[in-house]
Amino acid sequence: MSANAQVIHIVDDDPAIRDALSVVFDMEGFGVDTFETGDAFLGAVGTTAPDCVILDVHMPGQSGIEILRRLHKDGFQAPVFVISGQGDIPMAVEAIKQGAHDFIEKPFDADTVVTRVRDAIDAAKKAADEPAPMADDFPGADTLTPREREVLREITAGASNKEAGRALGISPRTIEVHRARIMEKLGARNAADLVRIVLTRGAHD
Repeated sequence: MSANAQVIHIVDDDPAIRDALSVVFDMEGFGVDTFETGDAFLGAVGTTAPDCVILDVHMPGQSGIEILRRLHKDGFQAPVFVISGQGDIPMAVEAIKQGAHDFIEKPFDADTVVTRVRDAIDAAKKAADEPAPMADDFPGADTLTPREREVLREITAGASNKEAGRALGISPRTIEVHRARIMEKLGARNAADLVRIVLTRGAHD
């Protein structure tokens, strides 16, 4: 591992998953730290700054959702992926609402996970280096999270779910979750309605 290696934190009580992901990311040149519990992870994350976190939603002690809330409260910036089984999709959607970057469904392909993590880190770095401004004076703008604003920017630019996901380093399925949340918050019926709402900015001044 080089001194400039990107660091991944893996938080999962299943040693088989921790070991499998550790081996794959280590082989790809990442630095890897693993944690069996959310408490151990939270204790370490205060002193180290990982480039990405992979977090199981089902954890002994604090759940993945509770950990996400703590990270969000502390202004944690690195992308967080949650691992969920097929039956945990509602929980994964809740994780997205709580600030998770995306979710990974089990069983997963390790190489695909690495690709998605690379894309997420690249997207986060690009957003930090080149924040794309968007007018914030349209009705309901103050109700949107930073990630929802990024998704809205892609949608109103005409991007499909797949294109928006590629640009932001998240899956099209997660774009759908954000899109539904945005439409609910802004009272939009469809994408065209979203564009109309955004374009009314300043009209009420």
